[in-house]
Amino acid sequence: MSLEIRRTIDWTQTTFIEGGKPVDTPTYLYAALAIIRNPWFGRGFVEDLSPEIKEICPAVGKLLTDNLLRLSGGTIEGVGKASLVGMGGEIEHAQAVTHSLWFGNQLREAIDAKSYLAFSNIKAVGGSTLLIPLMDKDDGGRRSHYQTISINVGDAPNPDEIIIALGGSIGGHPHHRIGDRYTDLKEMGRDVDNPAGV
Repeated sequence: MSLEIRRTIDWTQTTFIEGGKPVDTPTYLYAALAIIRNPWFGRGFVEDLSPEIKEICPAVGKLLTDNLLRLSGGTIEGVGKASLVGMGGEIEHAQAVTHSLWFGNQLREAIDAKSYLAFSNIKAVGGSTLLIPLMDKDDGGRRSHYQTISINVGDAPNPDEIIIALGGSIGGHPHHRIGDRYTDLKEMGRDVDNPAGV
């Protein structure tokens, strides 16, 4: 089955004031979405999802990467990905698209990212909130770039659809003042080279 796209959506947010205080340098959030037909819908339990993954993921990954870079002017500091599958599908269908390197590496390679892409995968009815978590493209412990994009698409996903999204940011969240993971680890006497603290 070939990729079937019903709609793409471009989303941009610019923040000038946060917490009642002006932001010295406005921060930008971007998202590129595609509403696609779920290639596994109506087929019962499909044991091997890989044929559709290899067919669909490179195309939708390139499309959304190109759209995100166009929105941002080609400069992105924070990155993330998300998918929301309709009630006629499985959460595994949402994960199959976003967790494939055929998909995510399109963006990672385009912006020379060092970290993995933060992610969320949800199964829900149309109009539900899609959350795209973001983190610094090169440094998973840099808290200034921990942000979440929240988007609702009124008529999607239909039961036979998946919303696929890439998110990006220029600048961290406004008025960042919670430090970073490395400072916490150092003060706690733990290994600063282990940002997960495990």
